[in-house]
Amino acid sequence: MMCKTTLTLVGLLAFKLNAAGELQKPSDLFFEKVHPVQAPAPSGLLLEKSDRLAICGDSITEQKQYSRIMEDYLTMCVPELKISVRQFGWGGERADGFLKRMTNDVLRFKPTVATTCYGMNDCEYRPYEDSIGAAYRKSSTAVVESFKAHGVRVVQGSPGCVGQRNWWQKGATTEVLNQNLCNLRNLGIEIAEQEQVNFADVFWPMLNASFSATQKYGTNYAMSGGDGVHPNWAGHAIMAYAFLKGLGVSGDIASFTVDLAANKMTVSAGHKLRSTKKGAFEICSERFPFCADAPPGLAANWYPTAGFYSLTNSDNLRSGMTFVPFNQDLNRFILTAKNATAQKYRVSWGEQSKVFTAEQLTHGVNLAEAFTLNPFSARFAMVDAAVSAKQDFETRQIKTLFRPDGNLGAPIEQVVAQTEKVLADSERQHAALENVIRAAYAPVTYIIKITPE
Repeated sequence: MMCKTTLTLVGLLAFKLNAAGELQKPSDLFFEKVHPVQAPAPSGLLLEKSDRLAICGDSITEQKQYSRIMEDYLTMCVPELKISVRQFGWGGERADGFLKRMTNDVLRFKPTVATTCYGMNDCEYRPYEDSIGAAYRKSSTAVVESFKAHGVRVVQGSPGCVGQRNWWQKGATTEVLNQNLCNLRNLGIEIAEQEQVNFADVFWPMLNASFSATQKYGTNYAMSGGDGVHPNWAGHAIMAYAFLKGLGVSGDIASFTVDLAANKMTVSAGHKLRSTKKGAFEICSERFPFCADAPPGLAANWYPTAGFYSLTNSDNLRSGMTFVPFNQDLNRFILTAKNATAQKYRVSWGEQSKVFTAEQLTHGVNLAEAFTLNPFSARFAMVDAAVSAKQDFETRQIKTLFRPDGNLGAPIEQVVAQTEKVLADSERQHAALENVIRAAYAPVTYIIKITPE
């Protein structure tokens, strides 16, 4: 399931190992107190058709941001897999707390794949001690083994990093807390290798992105959020990247190859060529590129509009995507054009157009990266709004509906009967919200034009 020798690109920097087997770090004092070991990479796609994915974690998961990005991606970018997703975030939780509730809250839904993201609260916001690591190892291992005992494939996720505005520090510096979190990350790698499950490295790409962002945009850029713990959209984009990589998705969403001389196009799976005119190709696509922006006035909530804020703002999804190879690794929507007779061509995709050189088109242009607004943007935002509503209900279902206070002191038979009724009623509501997602999603038809400049 896992490859233990392949070093992957976990950011925009290619990392090497030093003599101690640690990743070679940038030569800056920012990284002095952390000692990350090499993370294993998935050997292929962990997901199977019709999988039920459980996204588990603490308050960062309960923010419903990286989980929402993940569900959007799995719903629209790889719809052929037909993955269903639930998020189970719980604020303030540690791995041992999740272990106590996972039977009631998660396993009852029979997931087939699960991601975990603990460690932030497990670090206790103080300098690392062996007792902290031992507790994290024991509880995290037990969580993985419980999932495995129920036939669930697991991605063991690391914690993220903390930022300068961390008010939970209890006297410890940010550098010392990140050293603690890095130690828990390294323990997570040991757990993943021991249990032969996949690993998602959240900490290292987030820490590197935090450093790069402050170098580029200044210290006001809060990759880990305003409180130094809960990331804004930029940080959640990096978290989603880490978990999608941990699930082994390929990122090959579309490949269109045009013979300009013959005026012919071939398309990859998930796309159909409907018609061809001179320099114009009508395509119907089931597979969407990941869209960080939506047309103004259309978005029902704040995530689709996040990309319109300045890239210098950490509450910007596209900003976060620039600090990891999100588009390069996960969002390849490639147009290649051969046999050019002009030096430059204008490519029109829906209402937007850009000029590319013949050389660029010969090597392939990633339309998903070049066109932040595209023919998929409106439909993507509609599906995202439905995903957001469903995930909001999932928090209410677990934290409120499954825990009625009126059962205190009641006979166990009455408690069981009421619990089963709550489950049945809430699942009908959940199914209705899933139907809204399915109704919002539909293939998109559009035209790509390629004309010489």
